[in-house]
Amino acid sequence: MQPKDLSRRVAQLIEQSEKVLATKKFNQYGEDHVDAGAMAGLRASTLSFISMTYGNSHSYYSEYDSATPRNLESSAKRSHAILHSIQNELDGGWIFTVKKLIAAEIFYDFLEMAEHLLEQGYKDPAAVMIGSVLEENLRQLCSANNIETELEKDGVLIPKKADRLNSDLAKSEVYTKLDQKSITAWLDLRNNAAHGKYNEYTKEQVNFMLNGITEFLARVNH
Repeated sequence: MQPKDLSRRVAQLIEQSEKVLATKKFNQYGEDHVDAGAMAGLRASTLSFISMTYGNSHSYYSEYDSATPRNLESSAKRSHAILHSIQNELDGGWIFTVKKLIAAEIFYDFLEMAEHLLEQGYKDPAAVMIGSVLEENLRQLCSANNIETELEKDGVLIPKKADRLNSDLAKSEVYTKLDQKSITAWLDLRNNAAHGKYNEYTKEQVNFMLNGITEFLARVNH
């Protein structure tokens, strides 16, 4: 989901939260309470959103879950406050900064594995792995820069090919035309490896690809 879509969704939940607060009444025990059905709907929707955006292990999930157990006004107010905190974090771009850092760590783990394969003489699986890291990073760069990663064909959304992602990123000036040319060459090498054309490239070229992509990721994921 794109950043703008997350911001729009949390704004909808805040609006839903305000409607729940507007149902406040006193119960027979003199407690301020809100409509039970409306509160249950808000709670389910918000927990689903937090789980999708942050994961079930995040503090927002556990905090919201424990802070909104009943249909009391106090629970609805806590729900409202947590949603505003999430909105501020999304609008500030903090969640995407963290996710970007985590993704970068995963990329480098795979590149280290590819380097090990290369050292052991397995240039072909190393080339495929390095190329896959590159393509996934291109998709994440597109998402971070509000560039669509899918195309509609015959009424069905299909993922864009890596070459198209590369072109769109360069066109949007996320990186330079020189980067685009290098990426095109790296993707060609990966495709040769993936299609069994092992004599079309050398171990030295895979090593050059590894070093180039490592430098590229360090630069664009800073």
